[in-house]
Amino acid sequence: MQVYDDAVLRCFLDNQGKLFPEEDVASSLEEAEAFLEECMAVVVDSPEEVQEYFDEEGIDMDGADLEELLEADEVFDVGDGRYLIVEG
Repeated sequence: MQVYDDAVLRCFLDNQGKLFPEEDVASSLEEAEAFLEECMAVVVDSPEEVQEYFDEEGIDMDGADLEELLEADEVFDVGDGRYLIVEG
């Protein structure tokens, strides 16, 4: 099971509108953690691991390059080199 630290949870809370523009799905760290656990969000350690994740999951990114993958709505830059991937 994935463990989400405060940096990851805060990143999701602050940026959730990118993936869910209609309304916030979480309003506290606890709600963010519960939501991320429910949708089995993944934290990876590098841009290359973001690309590997999409490849392994068979998600067709239409030949997107690494920069385009990192800008996908499902990908959140935690700010410390890690990325949170949330499949809404």
